[in-house]
Amino acid sequence: MKKVLFTLLVTASLFACNNSSEIKSAFNLEDAKKEIAEMNKQFETAVSNSDAGAIANLYAPDAKWMHPNAPSIIGKEALTSELSKLLTAGIASAKLTTTDVWGDENYVTEEGTFVLNAKDGSQIDIGKYLILWKRVDGKLMFFRDMFSSDLPPAPVK
Repeated sequence: MKKVLFTLLVTASLFACNNSSEIKSAFNLEDAKKEIAEMNKQFETAVSNSDAGAIANLYAPDAKWMHPNAPSIIGKEALTSELSKLLTAGIASAKLTTTDVWGDENYVTEEGTFVLNAKDGSQIDIGKYLILWKRVDGKLMFFRDMFSSDLPPAPVK
């Protein structure tokens, strides 16, 4: 009797382990990478079009934009305003290059590099970023966006 009970418990736990791995295997990191690449293209296009609203729409409603030397920007209205200022100040294009991606079905982290250019093609900034993507209504959206420049800081006056 004890052997039968033990066998049933082992079988049930193996079955449970197999089921949980099947659920996790539904997430496909390669598909997430493709989705992120498409969203990054939309970001680059919106920057080229100086469309702060289109950029802000790529962000989840509860997103934070954590840029250097300033407090975090929270909320689409504040983000749109801040992005408008930056685009008006002369950013004409952005190039994002993904270097690594990891995560699960709900949150995916992207590591990458960026280049920002002015209208005349001159480089304004170059640096790196980490973006935590969050799945909202089935779609990955920027959730936490943090970046920093590789250029030396401006001299203190």
